[in-house]
Amino acid sequence: MAQISVIVPVYRAEKFLNRCVDSILAQTFEDLEVILVDDGSPDTSGQICDDYAARDSRVHVIHQENAGVCVARNVSLDWVFANSESQWIFFIDNDDWMHPETLKRMHQAALEHRSNLVICGYGQTGGEDPVIEEAQLKSRKWKPKDFYMQHFVNATVCWGKLYHRSCFDGLRYPPGKYIEDEFLTYRLLFAQETLTVIPAPLYAYYYNESGISKMRWTPKRLDSWEAYEQQIAWFEKLGDRELVRFRVRNYVDMLLPYFQAAREADAQKELEIIRKKGRSLLRWAWKQGFLDFWCDFETLSAFYPVWTKAYRFYIDKCKK
Repeated sequence: MAQISVIVPVYRAEKFLNRCVDSILAQTFEDLEVILVDDGSPDTSGQICDDYAARDSRVHVIHQENAGVCVARNVSLDWVFANSESQWIFFIDNDDWMHPETLKRMHQAALEHRSNLVICGYGQTGGEDPVIEEAQLKSRKWKPKDFYMQHFVNATVCWGKLYHRSCFDGLRYPPGKYIEDEFLTYRLLFAQETLTVIPAPLYAYYYNESGISKMRWTPKRLDSWEAYEQQIAWFEKLGDRELVRFRVRNYVDMLLPYFQAAREADAQKELEIIRKKGRSLLRWAWKQGFLDFWCDFETLSAFYPVWTKAYRFYIDKCKK
């Protein structure tokens, strides 16, 4: 039986899928299986999946009606738990690819450090292979908190990580959510005493202008705020004020871009939601001492224009 299950949710991927799957099957670590979930894709992606399964017995295909990437990942996890004895799980998006030694290096690091979660670096690319330096291939241990705060993006995405299957015992992705990684990855990280990290960009993240994360505006983007609030509550429960402040600061920094995007799209319903949630967050963050008036002046002005101008006038008057 395979030692590693590689999961690929597939939707509208006919232009990129071959590059992705070929990079998996070309791994120097050959003791793997590939689960391709055709999420009701309207293009030829489903047929491409079936073609790979016909050529390579390591490839398994699941066809389902379109239900979103969360359901696709959950269906894959359920399939692994029910049908496979593999001990490791790796996610890759259908328009990304990886270095031929990615799984070999990560599996070796997991065994060497006795780690249940190994993370590799990634390179954002328009199509070229990321450049890897030999010194970056050395693995090292990190505390989850340190990695989360110093490598925030890489700490929150689900891809580019080798998970022991036990990490997902009782845990799945929330169906229908936008930016679903934010709801679960932090819990997987903070469940570990230590993480193993290989800094080298062994994972190629394709910068696809038409991808879901690049869309200008959709009400679903507000799902991410729900995920932020869950993380803040999680860190408050841990009693770690530094982590709470770190996550709140990122949340605050996202208020203005979301407000401006919704306003440009004339999304009046979402604008009202953003105003209400934004004001509530800013009031709380101000009381906690997480805001700096001048650094956050533009955001405060957008949500509290009268109060902000009055406070600025007061400060200027005191200075004089």
